[in-house]
Amino acid sequence: MHFNLALLLVILTAVSGLVWLVDWLFFAKARRRRVEALGDLGALPAEERRLREEAALREPTLVEYARSFFPVLLLILVVRSFIAEPFKIPSGSMMPTLLVGDFILVNKFSYGVRLPVLNTKVLDTGAPQRGDVAVFRFPRDPRQDYIKRVIGVPGDQVTYRNRTLYVNGQPVPDTYIGPYVGPSEPGGPNLAGAQVKDENLLGVEHRVLIRPNQPPGPEGTWTVQEGQYFVMGDSRDNSADSRFWGFVPEENLVGKAFLIWMNCSGSFCTGGFDLSRIGTVIR
Repeated sequence: MHFNLALLLVILTAVSGLVWLVDWLFFAKARRRRVEALGDLGALPAEERRLREEAALREPTLVEYARSFFPVLLLILVVRSFIAEPFKIPSGSMMPTLLVGDFILVNKFSYGVRLPVLNTKVLDTGAPQRGDVAVFRFPRDPRQDYIKRVIGVPGDQVTYRNRTLYVNGQPVPDTYIGPYVGPSEPGGPNLAGAQVKDENLLGVEHRVLIRPNQPPGPEGTWTVQEGQYFVMGDSRDNSADSRFWGFVPEENLVGKAFLIWMNCSGSFCTGGFDLSRIGTVIR
């Protein structure tokens, strides 16, 4: 069952704000009038007078909660919708750049400002560039968020053959770094013999993971149409990406991943933390 956090935040913010506004416009004034109707309380002891005034002005519990939570909910909604949103990496398709258990931040301002829930763009602030690590809503099931690297932008021709990537007819240079050393994907394929390469995608350098002992991904040539993007995982032999299911429409873009702020393993981080990955910039 898919949990729509954005929709829940919008509803809670709207309801708490509405409760607070209605009380401020109508009921708060009535409470102040009740204090005025108490008459001359000067003859009463100061403490009793204070208690009566407090009782007359006291907000209902619902209003008190709404007034307390509305600013917090509004701040979370604004930050999450328009500035940065956290995501957790669920699979090893972006190894070695991103590992299972990485918690990342995504810049929501990179590819245009969109309204929460509706995803309607209200301000154009830029477009994905080759080499960006982008989060997007999966075209075949927009309820799921995917993360891949942008390989082809509108107008590009992308070819993948014999584990070599070509963009616009030119092979993308790569340099062998060495065997992969690091954590494996829990429940994922065997990493024995996996190789790390430094790939230069038209000036954007990043590392990819090649598994010569595994069957290669689909091969072919794809021409990127206007409003579409071709994406691939950095773990080239273990990534369900545009080679399998096609292009990412522009309207499915969520934002650009830019920082790892935490890494932990196991349910509710019971497997421990990897402090060395905190603060890692995503390239």
